[in-house]
Amino acid sequence: MEKNMNKINYLRLSVTDRCNLNCIYCNPAEKEKFLHKSEILSYEEMARITKIFSMLGVNKVRITGGEPLIKKEIVKFVGMLRDIKAIDEISMTTNGTHLKKLAKDLKHAGLDRINISLDTLQAERFEKITGTDGFHDVWDGITASMEAGLSPTKLNVILMKGINDDEVDDFIDLTFRYPLIVRFIEYFPTNRRLKEYSGNTITNEKVKGVIINAYGELKEGRDVIGNGPARYYQVNGAVGAVGFISSFSDNFCSACNRIRIDSSGMIYPCLFTKEGYAVRHLLKENVSDEVLLQFITGVIREKPLHNKKNECEPKVEMSSVGG
Repeated sequence: MEKNMNKINYLRLSVTDRCNLNCIYCNPAEKEKFLHKSEILSYEEMARITKIFSMLGVNKVRITGGEPLIKKEIVKFVGMLRDIKAIDEISMTTNGTHLKKLAKDLKHAGLDRINISLDTLQAERFEKITGTDGFHDVWDGITASMEAGLSPTKLNVILMKGINDDEVDDFIDLTFRYPLIVRFIEYFPTNRRLKEYSGNTITNEKVKGVIINAYGELKEGRDVIGNGPARYYQVNGAVGAVGFISSFSDNFCSACNRIRIDSSGMIYPCLFTKEGYAVRHLLKENVSDEVLLQFITGVIREKPLHNKKNECEPKVEMSSVGG
């Protein structure tokens, strides 16, 4: 397997495998077992491993889950990451249900920006997709995020055929009213939901065509802050922007700059790798930084240049590593 020698500067760190929503395409409630508290890395261990990664060039960290804002003292953890001198940017992906009460504290602790997952702007449909009636809580969280200065605030939208694909115009309308970045992410079936929803993927080329037909040509954006494969555009007259992450129809492996750790201390160089690398035992044994550095260097070297997504599916659930 050809190894990827791209510079890895972006760490996605899952702090929990639990979530307070039950989304139809993710559905963690169906999991047979969640991690016990004793199996999850402590904040101190997560901060330590992040510092080791920073010695190898990582300067951006995204906190994910599960749902990170259901973790106790998550604001404190953001502050711990901010104390790592080499980390320039700290971001978070959340479902937004607990964001209203935490947005200001997160910003004060050192969080730079936030992505909020929201697949519909209809309260009744939100309940059907997520299993909860928390739409208004999420919207309040979005408003609180903008007011707190967590900028840019991005909305992650997964469109699924026959479920919410009639809301493209509604989401684009948000970019005229708010300085939001609306990102359409192609649904990529993972193993738990592969068969049930495999036919629901809508390519971003189709979504882009819908937008162009309604609003005219899109102007490519160059000033949007981000670490990943999204391509950004602006609709004429909008104050916000629109982004596309084509995880199903496009292959952006060669430009991948990220590595993932789940809350149990498994390191995943790639979403499609067949195995992760356990670092938890080394942390529990309190080995030296030098030993950790050597171990992580070896893991990074195992990151493949390409992976054939049609021939292997993720070993770990997306709900455990935050995408």
